[in-house]
Amino acid sequence: MPTFSISTHQGSFSEEAAWINQGLDKFNNAAAPLHEVQALACFAHTPLSKLIGGAIGRYWGSFCELQQLWVEPSLRRQGIGTQLVRTFETLAQKQGCASFYLETFSFQAPKLYELLGYCVAYEHKMYPHGIVKYIMVKHQTNQSFDS
Repeated sequence: MPTFSISTHQGSFSEEAAWINQGLDKFNNAAAPLHEVQALACFAHTPLSKLIGGAIGRYWGSFCELQQLWVEPSLRRQGIGTQLVRTFETLAQKQGCASFYLETFSFQAPKLYELLGYCVAYEHKMYPHGIVKYIMVKHQTNQSFDS
């Protein structure tokens, strides 16, 4: 066994993290065709082109992950988030996606995602303050997201 020491860090360790990320990326890319993963996004703007929300994610084959959804707080509960998710899904479906995945905390938008057809696949209840993380999925079968 090689001789080594272990250091501990709190706060900044970006140089070390970049080195770890490079090593992990090299290993992962040798094991799987991750170059096929493509970014996907849609954004909401006011008539004056001010950005007010967006849905950001990625897809690989027929599988799509919604990684971020955000709407300007003063404009929430007006259908913008719903339209962003539907537009994101439609865009992904045009790329051949039929299965969708996302992670959300209990204080974020799990109810919105349930209304849009996502089901809780896993609940992680180990966070402080009673916060729960949900992994949610949605599978489409030959139906359009256009509405």
